[in-house]
Amino acid sequence: MKQTKQLSEPLSAWLEQQSLQPLFLKLLTLCDVAALYIVDRNQRVIHWSQGAEQLSGLYAKDVTGKPCKQEYAITDSDDHKKQLITLFQTDGSKFELEKIIQVLHDQQGAFAGGLGLLLPVSERPANIALPKASRETSESVKQGFHGLLSRSPAMQAVFQIIQNAAETDVTVLVRGESGSGKELVAKAIHDLSARRKAPFLAINCAALSSSLLDSELFGHVRGAFTGAIKDHSGLFQRAHGGTLFLDEVAELPLELQAKLLRVLQERNYIPVGGDR
Repeated sequence: MKQTKQLSEPLSAWLEQQSLQPLFLKLLTLCDVAALYIVDRNQRVIHWSQGAEQLSGLYAKDVTGKPCKQEYAITDSDDHKKQLITLFQTDGSKFELEKIIQVLHDQQGAFAGGLGLLLPVSERPANIALPKASRETSESVKQGFHGLLSRSPAMQAVFQIIQNAAETDVTVLVRGESGSGKELVAKAIHDLSARRKAPFLAINCAALSSSLLDSELFGHVRGAFTGAIKDHSGLFQRAHGGTLFLDEVAELPLELQAKLLRVLQERNYIPVGGDR
């Protein structure tokens, strides 16, 4: 049996009166921000903390219950050893972690697995950091971030940018190829913002003609054109206090782009046919 740290007499007496399983679970919860993980005798991951997620870029749901990667393995000969782990990113960059190990033995003295603690040695690249959020938000990231699903560690930087943008009232430009999820990003920003209880409206600027877009965006007054038999509230008015997402905004006609620029700069607009 390997020698372990001697417990103080008060602590030893106190532990004898405790139910150890609930105590152990509370300790794991308390230490969740630390990069702690546990493997069993077969090198299968049985616990992977939130801190371990943040340092390694691996999600608990993807590694728990599965054989651990070689760099995180813990063997009977590794007790109390410190090891350096070098991790490589998809862009070829690398960073180092220090792995501190405590081997576990069962009541018969046989190897039963171990505890591993990861500590950063070199600076961690920004594209592997998980969002600095509350535990509730962190749990939502594990399952998908407000409708955005990804297994790529690089997406964690995108999630952080979304959270940062949601804390402001500035106009946000979302760029990306068709089908990359720009509207999902806009909706995530809305849902995380103080505007979440107000409307989220979206329009595809490439789907309507110039004349229809003008009225749809800014509204019109009765008699502004043939068929305008009553006042019509535009999207800017209907989205007041909330979020308006203009999809394919680059497809707007130039004259409408000029009007849109004024709205973004001055925060006011005039409905079609209106004078105020």
